Amino acid sequence: MFKKLFITLFVAIFFTTSFIANASEEVNVYSYRQPFLVEPLFSQFTENTGIKVNVVFAKKGMAERLAREGKYSPADILLTTDISRLIELRDKDLVQPVNSSILSNSIPKQYQAQDNTWFALTTRVRNIYSAKRLGKLDLNYEDLADEKYKGRICTRSGKHPYNVALVASMISEHGETYTLDWLKKVKNNLARKPQGSDRGQVQAIHQKLCDISLGNSYYFGKMLKDEKQKTWADEVYINFPNQKNRGAHINISGVAMAKYAPNAKNAQALMEFLVSKPAQALYAQTNMEYPVREGVAVSKLVASWGSYKADALPLEDIAKNRKTALKLLDQAQFDL
Repeated sequence: MFKKLFITLFVAIFFTTSFIANASEEVNVYSYRQPFLVEPLFSQFTENTGIKVNVVFAKKGMAERLAREGKYSPADILLTTDISRLIELRDKDLVQPVNSSILSNSIPKQYQAQDNTWFALTTRVRNIYSAKRLGKLDLNYEDLADEKYKGRICTRSGKHPYNVALVASMISEHGETYTLDWLKKVKNNLARKPQGSDRGQVQAIHQKLCDISLGNSYYFGKMLKDEKQKTWADEVYINFPNQKNRGAHINISGVAMAKYAPNAKNAQALMEFLVSKPAQALYAQTNMEYPVREGVAVSKLVASWGSYKADALPLEDIAKNRKTALKLLDQAQFDL
């Protein structure tokens, strides 16, 4: 009882903004994306269309709030930070399909739902960072199980959505038996118990606690622009895995329309704006992510890391293995 009360209060703390649900020239957004990234986009959208954008920012609790609000929810647009959260929203029947040729034609098919319930806005690579003292490495994710890396790998929790998605992609490629064995071997190669954030793993390399870590590509850019963390980033190389075979695993930030969106027309207009070339360029410059729309340039910093080959497997197919990935992580006792 007390646990449920705590969760309810915690969600309420993050969701404290109320909306006027049926305003004709407004659109209401629930966002996991940070204000500094999306507010410039929303300001430009309002300038272009006259439609006011109201935003609630949160780190968690979106699905719980939507379920609680039901058909009375004022939410129109849902912005999330990875494929797992998009799939959660769809599986809980909290979103609706959006039939838009602009969306479907602007986004590669592997980065959108077959039923039009979610769409990617940006992409990021699940990279392997290596200490410069080792030199730049040509690695596959599979290589992390090699005994020569025993005691040399750092990572955040295996159950973090970024790592769950990677494990799900391994299942898609190799099957359950191989992936479980791989997880056990990677665990045996860890320098310490899984902990911290992606940036924390690069800090650990800087501190010589390990030599190799997993991390999303945009964190490298964030560290290079942070006065304190730049000293960590300066000591690692960013490596794109599996470049001689299937390509690097890709995750996304994405968008969906809420099931009971009271301003559906305005919501679709905002979704279509977010995949426009100007909006995609602003995303790229602000957050060091890769635009999902082809033909939009990445930032100069991101371009300096070089080009890469991406895994072509649709994210929707990978996401089907999410529950199995969690099961295998438990069986491997990866975080223990």
